Formats: sequence, structure tokens, C-alpha cells
Amino acid sequence: MSKLELKGLSVQDLNDELQSVEKHFYSLKFNNAASTLENTAEIKTVRRNIARLKTELRARELAESTQKRDKIQLRRSIAKKIKK
Repeated sequence: MSKLELKGLSVQDLNDELQSVEKHFYSLKFNNAASTLENTAEIKTVRRNIARLKTELRARELAESTQKRDKIQLRRSIAKKIKK
């Protein structure tokens, strides 16, 4: 899962994908503890995919809050100019 693929998804799609990847991760961990996995490196790649998803979600959250903050600051500066 590349960063470009994540950019095209909506927030709801990212959350859904995160849930499914986390379920897969926990099943891999359980299977690894109970018996041996054929490809133990898959745990590492799934863990990194979870990190990519969470990073993209957080970046979108921060971008949204920054936009809101900028709008509020703009309104306040206009209000100060009007009062003068």
C-alpha cells in the first residue's frame, strides 16, 4: 500500500482499511504465537501498513484543524480592523 494509494481514499475508507488491516495483524500475531508462520516478515509489512494508514489519517486531521484555525484568525483580524 503506497502513499499515493492512500491519498485517493476518503477518511471513511481509510478507517475501514485500518480496521481490516489491524484484524489481519492480530490474527498473524496469534498464529505466530500458536504455531509457526510460513512468512514471518508479513507481520512487519502489515505493521508498517498500519502506521501508514494512521499517519495519513492524522495528517488529514491536522490539515483540517489548521484550516479552521486560519479561518478563525482571519475573522478576528477583520473584526479588529472594523473596530478601529
